[in-house]
Amino acid sequence: MTRSLRLALCSSASLLLMSAAASAACPTATVADMQGLSPEYPQQFELAEFEQAANCEMDFSENPQIAALNDKIFGNDELPALAERLPEEPLVVAPYDTVGQYGGVLTGISKGTESGTSDLLSVRHVNLVRYADDLKTVVPNVAKSWDWNDDFTALTVTLRKGHKWSDGEPFTAEDVAFWYNDLILNQDVYEKTPDRWLFSGKPATVEAVDDVTVKFTFPVPMPGILNRFAVDYGQAFQPKHFLARFMPKYNENADALAQEHGFENAAAALNFYYGGSDWKDVPTPLLKDGDKARDFGRAVTPTLESHIVVEENAEGRKLVANPYFHMVDTAGNQLPYINEIDETYIGDKEVQNLKIMNGDVVWKQQALFLEDFPLLKENEGKGNYTIKFAPSLGETVFYAFNQTHKDPVLREIFMNPDFNKAMSLALDRDEINEIVYLGQGVPSQVFPAEPRTVSFISEDMIKADTAYDPDTARELLGSVGLTDSDRDGTLERPDGKPLVIRLVYSTQGTPAKIPELVRDYLGAVGVRVDLKEVTSDEYRAAANNNDLDVMTWKNDGIAAPAISQDQTSMVPPFGDYFSPGNGFAWAAWKTSGGSEGIEPPEDIKKLWPLADQFLQQQIGSEESNRIGREISQIYRDHYIKIGLIGDVVGPYVYRNDLQNVKDLTAKSYDYYWAYPYRPQQWWLQQ
Repeated sequence: MTRSLRLALCSSASLLLMSAAASAACPTATVADMQGLSPEYPQQFELAEFEQAANCEMDFSENPQIAALNDKIFGNDELPALAERLPEEPLVVAPYDTVGQYGGVLTGISKGTESGTSDLLSVRHVNLVRYADDLKTVVPNVAKSWDWNDDFTALTVTLRKGHKWSDGEPFTAEDVAFWYNDLILNQDVYEKTPDRWLFSGKPATVEAVDDVTVKFTFPVPMPGILNRFAVDYGQAFQPKHFLARFMPKYNENADALAQEHGFENAAAALNFYYGGSDWKDVPTPLLKDGDKARDFGRAVTPTLESHIVVEENAEGRKLVANPYFHMVDTAGNQLPYINEIDETYIGDKEVQNLKIMNGDVVWKQQALFLEDFPLLKENEGKGNYTIKFAPSLGETVFYAFNQTHKDPVLREIFMNPDFNKAMSLALDRDEINEIVYLGQGVPSQVFPAEPRTVSFISEDMIKADTAYDPDTARELLGSVGLTDSDRDGTLERPDGKPLVIRLVYSTQGTPAKIPELVRDYLGAVGVRVDLKEVTSDEYRAAANNNDLDVMTWKNDGIAAPAISQDQTSMVPPFGDYFSPGNGFAWAAWKTSGGSEGIEPPEDIKKLWPLADQFLQQQIGSEESNRIGREISQIYRDHYIKIGLIGDVVGPYVYRNDLQNVKDLTAKSYDYYWAYPYRPQQWWLQQ
């Protein structure tokens, strides 16, 4: 009996008893009780693998409210039977504790669209692969399997036969090739191809071999690219059937079609839906112009994620379950269990905590700091939630004095290693640890790699210049020509002006108390600091325009899986748009071939070829460690970033009606927050 026929029989009322009996023959394995089954990959099976191991034929069931949820997805047709919605090869997921119940709304908080949103993004996220919750094993997700050639220059990925987009259209290898060839490499979409999708400065070749087979060919070895697909927000697929309508290459009437619906041309329509970004939380068409989106017959771009946006305004967004989602549990129930996600934008931290304490928030981990823990712990019972700690990765806050500052006087000061050493010695990290981190961390410098995930950063490097020594700091500042001639407590710059640093910060990137402490520490050695708190959007805009005196954020994107496939943390500006680092004018010099920006020191120039070499090695190999050590030493010698407290734990909160929640192995953007923990199998106790 074919799978399609079995599914069709399941939907027949006359065979409900037969269906139930067949379903009972398959064990409802959970992680708590795998019932003797041992999958190839942790906690999940391919359908054929599960049926063979359990000696059964799986029957499938759907959310009884899925038709009503589908009605909220503007532009979706009436739902076909489940047999026509699931892939022929669904991914079978073993729930952590229990087979769940359908229903409920997962409520969460972000600071604003594109601000603090990756927490909830990770709940609905999918990519070709993901990390299992051991944070060591890459496992299938959208992809069914993959295969490398001998030198890691060709990756062949096999997709799931019969997989569909959220609007019911087929998802095929063409959607992967379209994403890279027609969007990433399209100069009408990206004036300059994003560096992260070039390899030693050259593009890959992405070819749809057949409906379920896509081949990536790289100009250099890229053994870490699977890690990118496992942890990255950028999804390696876009719906060709939907977006290609706006491209004259595929539709000779593209401009006319766009103009018919109020766009200037096809490119404007494409930008309206795609936005020139793989980042999934750019404002959706519903927020840009909901009436225009609905007039075009599709409110948002179709997705493969577990939930799809159906409403968005200035206050937040609402999502409903994807009726074509590709996962089922071991009882044959299509996932996700949770019907809806309700994301509210709240910029004020006190209001955020109040919402949590009132029991209004089902899940929260991003932008939740140890300084919040005592208050939230005290109100745990009142709000009917649980607050826990998890080891954090990429959470060490840094200070990066702008070494390519637009002001040449400040630039010269900030490039001086002795000035930076003085700034590091002026910081009382033990006090920061006690006040902000409840004594849970250790003083630590930061690097372009997370020390706990690599072996090439020594303890001596981590501890360098972390002792509190304000007297030596003052001596160093004097040695670089900074004096207080009028004895008003503020040092003067070489041009006679007072040395005043404006510290702009966002509480998404740093606990709010740290900038206040840093202001006082630096003021005590003669460097006056003026504070200004802004939103994360405002902070990022200023930093990426090279308008800040000093950058401060969490040093994320640096765990081994991240650095094995992306050199962003290793070369100027030592971060991405969302976590800006240092040396923006150095980066501009490199990008422009020397016609713009500021020429960097010679050993900073070495970082680009070193980073290329690093990516071509298997992470953890002897050669990888040698190169990584050299990069880290250059980084440290130039004080690219000054770290505060490392090895901290981070709090996260979930309401007690949320089930199948596993203790987090790590709280980390570097593994994309909740993505390794399979939120599609979470359920809400009614």
